Amino acid sequence: MAFSLNHVHLKTPDPKATADWYVQNLGATVTSEAANGGFRLDLHGLPLNVTDHIVTQTHPQNYGFEHIAIDTTDIEGTVEDLKNGGATVLEETTVGGGRRVMFFEGPQGIILEVLEVIDG
Repeated sequence: MAFSLNHVHLKTPDPKATADWYVQNLGATVTSEAANGGFRLDLHGLPLNVTDHIVTQTHPQNYGFEHIAIDTTDIEGTVEDLKNGGATVLEETTVGGGRRVMFFEGPQGIILEVLEVIDG
């Protein structure tokens, strides 16, 4: 099972103003803009997603630091390990390309997102 950082996610009521702040004050660059008004930034090598609440997500969402997202080559093994470790499943869904995504609540209410890596 291999892991790599996918992104850090900030949720804000004004994604454009927040993205602009990171660009102007910390030298981030905008790498993409989503149809929902969100932004993907490169903060000196750290992928940073900046969005408002996402209407298609069913788990509770907060403004501020929202979650850590991790790619895995073994989604089923990762999910099993997290459940065995006491993580609470908040949501299971799919994203573009049919990749499976799991949101979990870890210790102290921290939200983790695990995304399936599909080769080929």
